[in-house]
Amino acid sequence: MVRCSIVALGLLVAPVLTGCARTAVRPDFGVVQTLAPTGALRVALYTGTPTSLLGSSDLRGVGYELGKELARRLGVAFEPIVFSKNADVLDAVTTGRADVAFTNASAERAKQMSFTQSYLVIELGYLAREGAPVRSLSDVDRAGVRVGVTAKSSSDTILSRDLKSAEVVRAESVSAGVRLMAAGAIDLYATNKATLFKMADQLPGARVLEGNWGHEQHALGVPLGRERGLPYVRAFIADAVASGLVQAAVARAGLRGSVVAGVLQ
Repeated sequence: MVRCSIVALGLLVAPVLTGCARTAVRPDFGVVQTLAPTGALRVALYTGTPTSLLGSSDLRGVGYELGKELARRLGVAFEPIVFSKNADVLDAVTTGRADVAFTNASAERAKQMSFTQSYLVIELGYLAREGAPVRSLSDVDRAGVRVGVTAKSSSDTILSRDLKSAEVVRAESVSAGVRLMAAGAIDLYATNKATLFKMADQLPGARVLEGNWGHEQHALGVPLGRERGLPYVRAFIADAVASGLVQAAVARAGLRGSVVAGVLQ
């Protein structure tokens, strides 16, 4: 067994490995049919975050680039299916309307789809609006503090359970969260720091708080019942990390607050 790990912070250059990277070869017809049963790879993406999709003409994003490359290696058309919120991405995969998603592989989501190993680890944190009565993580869970989350997200699930005094305010999407914060309707927004830094760019005076309250482990997910394709997509993710594909996508998307990590087994 060959076991190697890659860990790098921030905007990264491709690592050089000896005897660790695996080149993903073209799979047999049965694997292609399992992963792309319609003849195209339907990749579920959501806008407004560097982990998935950014841009309107110059499209980029880690999920977008990995999905496009996976389709190329499978020898099928790349068919992005774009949503405004991550909840719709998850629904599309669990119902089989999409073939692939690149998302946080939480324990709850693992009950609804099959995941590869992680290719990206991102801190979970808080974005504070200008003038918010919060200076550090220790100030968050207090009466009168309003914490925005994306409805039905991992942050919603965790913080609705863990915050005892602060009020959790649900937004339909990240864009809606930006509007709530701009209007002063919330004091903080909670999600992964890659998204928080992008939100901060749109909110003068807003700042990402130091520290974290957890991590997201991003992985490639496929609908349950397509386990025949898992060995291939696991090898694809291992190669994408080892070859620098993930790191390059991270850099093009301007993703901040991340760790690129992969394990070959």
